[in-house]
Formats: sequence, structure tokens, C-alpha cells
Amino acid sequence: MTLIKHAVVAMGVGLFSSAVMAANVVETTSLTGFGSAKYTENFKHFDYVNPDAPKYGKVTFGQMGTFDNFNRYASRGQPAAATGELYDPLMLPSGDEVDAYYPLIAEKIRYSDDYSWLEIDINPKARFSDGVAITAKDVEFTFNKFMAEGVPQYKAYYKDVKSVKAIDKLTVRIDMSVPNKEKLFGLAQGTRVLPEHYWKDRNFSEPLNEPPVGSSAYQIVDFKMGQTLTYQLDENYWAKDLSVNVGRNNFKTIQYDYYRDDTVMLEAFKAGEFDFRQESSAKFWASSYTGSNFDRGYIKKEEIEHHKPMSTQGFVFNTERPAFSDSKVREALSYAMDFEWMNRNMFYNQYTRTRSYFQNTDYEAKGLPSSEELEVLDKFKDKIPARVFTDEYNPPVTDGSGRIRPQMRKAFALLKEAGWELKNKVMTNVDTGEPLSFELLIYNPTTERIAIPVQKNMRAMGIDMRIRTVDTTQYLKRWRDRDYDMVSSSYSAHRYPSSNLKIVWNSNFIDSTYNQAGVKDPVIDALTDMIADSQDDPERLKVLGRSLDRVLQWNYYIIPQWHIKKYRVATWDKFERPDVLPTYDLGIDTWWISEQKAQMLPEKRR
Repeated sequence: MTLIKHAVVAMGVGLFSSAVMAANVVETTSLTGFGSAKYTENFKHFDYVNPDAPKYGKVTFGQMGTFDNFNRYASRGQPAAATGELYDPLMLPSGDEVDAYYPLIAEKIRYSDDYSWLEIDINPKARFSDGVAITAKDVEFTFNKFMAEGVPQYKAYYKDVKSVKAIDKLTVRIDMSVPNKEKLFGLAQGTRVLPEHYWKDRNFSEPLNEPPVGSSAYQIVDFKMGQTLTYQLDENYWAKDLSVNVGRNNFKTIQYDYYRDDTVMLEAFKAGEFDFRQESSAKFWASSYTGSNFDRGYIKKEEIEHHKPMSTQGFVFNTERPAFSDSKVREALSYAMDFEWMNRNMFYNQYTRTRSYFQNTDYEAKGLPSSEELEVLDKFKDKIPARVFTDEYNPPVTDGSGRIRPQMRKAFALLKEAGWELKNKVMTNVDTGEPLSFELLIYNPTTERIAIPVQKNMRAMGIDMRIRTVDTTQYLKRWRDRDYDMVSSSYSAHRYPSSNLKIVWNSNFIDSTYNQAGVKDPVIDALTDMIADSQDDPERLKVLGRSLDRVLQWNYYIIPQWHIKKYRVATWDKFERPDVLPTYDLGIDTWWISEQKAQMLPEKRR
């Protein structure tokens, strides 16, 4: 519950001015970036948990790839599964609210309502996994460590933070050189606190070959590098009875086993090598979930409906490559995907085509711009595609027959406008004589399967699309270096337009690997800046989010793929879960193992 205190702080409004302005001080146990908090100060637990869930049993997950690093935040190396969760954050988000956070390591928050400063009181019971107390100095150290040795986008994003200082043992203060609610709250909400006594003499940007001292409910107790690792629930975890943790963290042991091939991993699941699989392949889901363990009732297959925002998945163009710098070329290549044929023949009609960067939210741009959107977009009329104002964006549609001659004609017309023509069945640049040729970089054979039909249609258009499969370590390095022509990837789902969009799209963050398409566009810069400046105005964000969506859609930065509004889940039947799922997540951390059900399974899966 937020309590407005009648305290004020004086702020100078000019270098030589003696005038001051008053700012209220807000004291609270929750922080909301959007709207108001659902849970009151003394809430017992989240609505989507079972507070009486037992702490019992072992669950094993299958994991694709490999790992060589226990530092999730290193600038190189492949981090092990769940290593980002080794450290608790200051506050924990609710799974049934858009952007609300509640105390974990933090106990109470104070801030000025002009967002120039914020203070965090640390829970005096907070401890790292080795028993050392968590203090305000650890929070100060964490920020400085991330700024000095973390990924570049962290330093770029938080450049307006003047200081993060421990003002006493259990209180840390954040001062902004430029007041900003989103960044101020972001530090208080999301900072995962590092133990200074462990990290002070280690380089945070480098991989770690041993499990570090952590602070969360689970710690690594065993591993075989690149193959398997095991987490154990800490019996002495200091925060196990906090409101945000009641009914969560119910597995005594969590193990991750690594596989190099998804087909092999599926067969291992069916044979009883691990417990839980969330399926991403429509083909596997439709045809491969059969066998004796299904017939015996040992494995349970479910489709669980959800209403969460969808990530934007697609083949992403690196626009820094000369061939893809022209939006007409990018648009032309989008005609090579025959989604209707793929959905019918490969995906068993399970998918819906993705068309928005705010898919399944109120911020998705549909129809033509509203009058409020036009007020925003008219300022950029000469700098954005004209169709932003005249047409609703939708990806190309085919008749599903596999014959795309009408689409190819449209593609050829666009390519001709962009300076390309078909010579001897090869799409050739009129000025340079170079063929239109590029590489799709992937690491998963499943991706190759969905890329081959696109490759075939590209070939029919005289375009050479090569598919290059590398291991996950090489892929990650090339992705970080943006050393690719095209990748099959996704943009994270957004519950609302937050200032984090700047990290993904704003040219000031071009060195961030989150800007997968290498976008440098002054209009997109302006729109993301306006979104960052409007975080306290939900109606304004609705207008700005839809406006940004339209500009992104019509610039063809990706060939959009597809999504499904269901979780496809198969489990060895020993799990129970609450009657209510969190709105924005499957909520596996709220599930538990039924000892009675487990005893009905083969010994290996009990």
C-alpha cells in the first residue's frame, strides 16, 4: 500500500536561481511502473499460488545446447540454465499484473514524486547463500560493477543515474542527474544483488567456471560442464516465508540435462529421462507424442490457454548489410514465405500469423491510424512509409497451394524499383552486377526445417539464401557481434510500451545486441523517446505504442513468423498446480510434485 508522506525536499531549478520547487516523498512497499498495485502492504501471498503446496521431490528438465559458464552476465561464453536466477532481485514482479513489484531483498522504498531520487531499505534478515548479510554496500557495489564490467547496453541505459550510494548499512540511495521514473524504478525493481565479498576481485565481464555465491532459493550443488547441472532448494533460505515466496519454489531438487538435438531430446523425454517438456514444434506435438508411456498414462499431454502478450518471432534482417538497407528489398523477400502452405502442411493449422510487435495486446496497430495517432505521425510524414497513413499492415497472404506466382510478381516489381533484375535466373544488382545472396544463421535443426520452404521460394525468385548451422557458442558470439545477414529470432513480448523499447530500437543503443536488425532511424528514435517520457500516461502510451508499431511494421525489419495462444505442455504425471494460473506466465515455479502420483510412476521418474 502506498503512503503519501507530507514531507518535501527542495530542488534547485536553475544553476543561478534561488527558486525551489517542492516534491512529495512517497513511502511504499510496492512499485508500479504502470497503473496501481493489486496487492496491499500486508498481503499473504499471490492469488495464483497454493500456500499449502508441499516442498517435495525432484524435477528434471531437458535443455538444448551446452554451457561453459556460470556467470549469466558475462560478455562471452554460454551461461548455464537458470544462472540468472542465482541472485534474488530487490523486488519480485507479480505474475498477474502488468508492471508491479513487491519486496524481496528490499523491505521498503521511499522516493520523490519528481523521480529525482529513491531510497531502498534492505531487509535486515537478507542473506547470501554463504550466510553473509546482504547490505546496502552490496547494492552500491552491484550497480558500479554492472556499469564498469557489464554489457554495454546497461551503461548506456543507466547513463542518467548520478549515483547509487549506501547511506547506512541497510539503506541505499539512488540519485538521478536527469529525473526518470522508468530508470529509477527499474533499478529498484530489477537489480539482482551481487555479493561484493565474492565478486570484488573477479572480472564480471568474464565467464565463470565455478558456481558463484548466490542469494536465491536454489543453489548449484552438482554439475558436469556442458552436460548437466543440479540445483538444490536451500533449507536455510532466509526469504522462504515472505509474501512473494509463499507457495513458490516447491521442488526440492531441479536438474537440467543438456541435449544437442531436439529430436533426440524428445525421444529421451518419452523414454523417461526427464519430467517436463513445453513443445515449440507443431509437427512434434501433432505426431510424436505417442508411445507406451502415453498408453500407460504415465505421460500427460495438455494444451493450456493463455492471454499473455506474444513475442514477435521472425526472420530478422540485419539492415547494416548493404543488400538489406533498402526496405523495398526487405518487403520483396517477405513474399517468399508461404505461411498458409506451411501452416497447412507443416504445422497442422496450429498457428496464427504474427503481424505486430505488440501482438495480443491493446497496443497492436490495427485498421488505420486514429486521430490521436495522426497527431503523432503527421510530424514525421515525410520520413515514414506513406502506407502508414493509408493502409492496415498485414503480411502477404497466399492461397496455400504452394504456388506463389502472384506474390513473386509483386516481389519482382519491388526489387526492380530497388535496382535489381533477373538475369539468367539470378537476381542481380543493376549497378554492381552482384547477385542477391545472403546467409541465414541458425543453431537448431528445427529452424532449418522451417527455413527450407522459404529457401526454396527464394531460389525460384533467383535469390541465393544459404542456411548455415553452427553450435550455440558460435551462434551466441556472432549474434553479439551482429555478424550475420539474417537470423531466426524473436523480439520479447511487451505488456505495455515501456522505455525498454529504446534498448531494442533506439539508435543510441545500436551497440546493444538487442537491436538485432541494426536499426538507426530518427523517427523510431523519436517515438521511443516519447514513449520513455510518457510512462505515467496510459492513454498516451496507447497512442504512442500503436504509432511505433505502424512504423516498425511498414519498415519490414523482419519476415514475421507465427504464434499460438496456448501452452503445449507434456509432463510425466506427478505434478499438481494451482487452480488459477498467473496471467502472464505458465507459473511452473508455483507447481508442486504429488508424492502419491509420483509413486505410481516408474522409479526413475518418481
